[in-house]
Amino acid sequence: MNITKNLDGEKLTVAVSGRLDTMTAPELDEELKASLDGVQELVIDFTETEYISSAGLRVLLSAHKTMAKQGSMTVTGVNDIIMEIFEVTGFTEILTIE
Repeated sequence: MNITKNLDGEKLTVAVSGRLDTMTAPELDEELKASLDGVQELVIDFTETEYISSAGLRVLLSAHKTMAKQGSMTVTGVNDIIMEIFEVTGFTEILTIE
């Protein structure tokens, strides 16, 4: 997994490529926790993400809770496989997905 961050004022875009699973989710969690101070808008770009596991879902939920207190969070570039995971787990009701 690779993580690319782009901070533009109070908007942080985090692009995730590869697999977001048990082995890689802690890395994304640490990156997000270290980067969200002062961020009003968080965009997580999944255009290059192949798969997300329950560990990855936990990271998204944690980021969503943080951003609910200080701004907004949007998930973009979701492929059909990840969208199906979001639908089955109810994450389509929780997250803003574009």
